[in-house]
Amino acid sequence: MNYHKESYYTNRELSWMDFNYRVLEEARDKENPLLERVRFLGITQSNLDEFFTVRVASLRKLMSVNYTKPDPAGLTPSDQVAAISAEAHEMVKRQYNTLNRSLLPLLEQHDIRLLTMADLTSEQYTFVKNYFDDELYPALTPMADDSSRPFPFIGNNTLNIALRIYKNGNKKDRKFATVQVPDVFPRVVVLPGAENRFILIEDIIKAFVGSLFINYTVKETSAYRVIRDLDLDVAEEDTSDLLKEVQKQLKMRERGKVMRLEVEKSMSKHQRTRLSKALGSTESSLYVVNGPLNLTFLSKLVKAVTGHDDLNYPKYHAYYPAVYREKSIFDLIKDHDILMQYPYDDFQPVVDFIHEAAEDKNVLAIKMTLYRVSADSPIIKYLGQAAQNGKQVTVLVEVKARFDEENNVHWAKKLEEMGCHVIYGLIGLKTHCKLALVVRRENEGIKRYMHMGTGNYNDVTAHFYTDLGLFTADTDMGIDASNIFNMLSGYSEPPYFHKLHISPDGIRDFINEKLDAEIAIAKAGRPALVKMKMNSLSDPQIISKLYEASHAGVKIQLIVRGICCLKTGIKGISDNIELHSIIGRLLEHSRIYYFSNDGEPQIYLSSADMMTRNLNRRVELLFPLLQPEISKRAMAIFETMWHDTVKTRILQPDDTFLKCDRRGLPSLDSQATFIKQAEERVAADHATPTPTSTAHQFIPMMSPKNEPDPLHDDGGDQ
Repeated sequence: MNYHKESYYTNRELSWMDFNYRVLEEARDKENPLLERVRFLGITQSNLDEFFTVRVASLRKLMSVNYTKPDPAGLTPSDQVAAISAEAHEMVKRQYNTLNRSLLPLLEQHDIRLLTMADLTSEQYTFVKNYFDDELYPALTPMADDSSRPFPFIGNNTLNIALRIYKNGNKKDRKFATVQVPDVFPRVVVLPGAENRFILIEDIIKAFVGSLFINYTVKETSAYRVIRDLDLDVAEEDTSDLLKEVQKQLKMRERGKVMRLEVEKSMSKHQRTRLSKALGSTESSLYVVNGPLNLTFLSKLVKAVTGHDDLNYPKYHAYYPAVYREKSIFDLIKDHDILMQYPYDDFQPVVDFIHEAAEDKNVLAIKMTLYRVSADSPIIKYLGQAAQNGKQVTVLVEVKARFDEENNVHWAKKLEEMGCHVIYGLIGLKTHCKLALVVRRENEGIKRYMHMGTGNYNDVTAHFYTDLGLFTADTDMGIDASNIFNMLSGYSEPPYFHKLHISPDGIRDFINEKLDAEIAIAKAGRPALVKMKMNSLSDPQIISKLYEASHAGVKIQLIVRGICCLKTGIKGISDNIELHSIIGRLLEHSRIYYFSNDGEPQIYLSSADMMTRNLNRRVELLFPLLQPEISKRAMAIFETMWHDTVKTRILQPDDTFLKCDRRGLPSLDSQATFIKQAEERVAADHATPTPTSTAHQFIPMMSPKNEPDPLHDDGGDQ
């Protein structure tokens, strides 16, 4: 049986576009609170921007070297770029239809208004004129474009204003100039007078920009911005100092080629042509936008709104058990494994784990991998404190974590200054596993304590990424963890691992073995069931193995948030596979892998998605849940998500995702259910959150790049 036919696969990039459409649907969903819908629309913009800076940029590089090999779906790089362009233009059209026809009118119904200069009262006009004269004017720099002054460099994602001007008295002598909107000022300006009145900074600048051109008349003003190739290209095998090479590439990538040029609809055809030529952009890369450029400003607008808590998701408290304030976390872990589900369970115990280890006189060593951390990470502080307290502290900081490179380089240097041993990732691989190991001397001997997780050690994103984490003192897993760190920090190749599985290669081989076992069970006529939850599913070999399992009679339930190259409903191939996608108030980020195992179920958590990069080119970790009550809770979490009828979309045989048909079914929003359960546990514990466990409000699907601004984690966790 051939499971590799092109018709059996969806192109990865077009699948990602479908994912962003699902996010856009949340902006259009009337059941969501209005300001959350506005946020979702902003998220679709940041998603699209990052997609172009990385994925489209990579495809264009392949085109530039005449690479024509098709992907598993049969599309060459040029085919993919053409299809993406068509989809992206349509997406931009729908984004602005959503903004102009739906969200802005609804905001006005609640007396929240985004004004233009023509809408201002005399008081507001005086305010913005003074704001321009006193604040903006000194920071603005007009840039000419003529024979002696070439067209200036336009930075990635900067907002700019193109002008056509002429000298007073000579209308035929038209000239071009450009002014960058300084990003040191708020894009959304709060106006005096009535509450919730706003104007965008570019509208103020356009109104008064003529004062920068004395003896000239401004004929036309229109905003534009470019999205460039930001893909970091580090030739690791050729560099002896990875840290310096990453820093060098960070400086270079801001000058990458233009992937997209956005202009306001009001811009004349002459100006569009001139800009496109000056920037070297193609016709297909030009996006004419019917509204304000760069919709990520919407998150700032939402934050500026006052007096409308009813238009946001309700605030809630994560569960922080009282026992964590009463006992040593090492005693708790020694008693039994602990499974945590973030953000419904508070992330604070993970921070406390490192903090207590830093101060505990019996702790000998702390070893940890860091892929993404917050800009003001308490974990970094405690690791440094541990080193200063005489502990052996080894930290692998992945300086190639996409869009967190600069932040991670900073922290790597800081950790070294504090006395930690720092590893800057491995040549040819990204270290994406989430692993913390504490070595402690106890009466009975040396004891290892671990935390392993599906998400980053980031105390900020832990509030709105859903992840699972395991605390354990299991002896075999502790030995495995020590061996992993020996591999990362030195020269060690252990012949086998007791209970943990790592990539490259190890996780792929393990998943294949488990699927082969389920296939054998099904062929023997016994029930076989596989359940998987992940962010993305794109690896063709894993997909073909899932097809083989389906063909053999294995029932397969998949929850995939983002990219999905698998097709359902192919007769005899994938008709035993059902695939759901949950796009909701929180970003689904956990990875769960379940195998029925002939009546003795096994369940695993992992940092890895079923993507080629995770399985072949990253250090990833997959670990078992061994204690029955832990496994039971993890499966209850999966089942709740599987039976979600509110935020679930189901993949159809025609590759579309349709919302669940709720007729006759109870209404179940899995994320709302988990929040309710957390609140009930808080109440049952008869305890209010600790000072470090504050009430937090949902910030949906935000991006690590502009913490905590939106999306694309792994898609997103790049």
